[in-house]
Amino acid sequence: MRFSVDRLDHLVINCRDVELMASWYQRVLGMEREDFGHPPRIALKFGGQKLNLRPFEASQADWLAAEHCVPGSQDLCFVVAVRVEDIVAHFHACGLTIELGPVTRTGALGPMGSVYCRDPEGNLIEVSTYS
Repeated sequence: MRFSVDRLDHLVINCRDVELMASWYQRVLGMEREDFGHPPRIALKFGGQKLNLRPFEASQADWLAAEHCVPGSQDLCFVVAVRVEDIVAHFHACGLTIELGPVTRTGALGPMGSVYCRDPEGNLIEVSTYS
């Protein structure tokens, strides 16, 4: 049987400091924290998706993971519904260093304005708008 993927449900980010990362994603990207599971886990919800924050030292017995889990190796793009100038202003208000942007990139739906920064683990975070 053949099928096609409908959407992403969640991504897992490997973290040295889960609490610091949760705080950053809540403060900078407005995500909602969710504590769940056993052993205790932290997720950050946005839209119809979420990010699970996996402690780097977690064992495969506690949390099945990719073969090579390395903090700071993600490159993620999040879409927002504000102008690119508002993204820049928000990054400055949060005290973030802008790595690149605003620049035009090609997203899943076509051209978008993008601004890049890094989270506390060094992951590259792209915040983009189609507006």
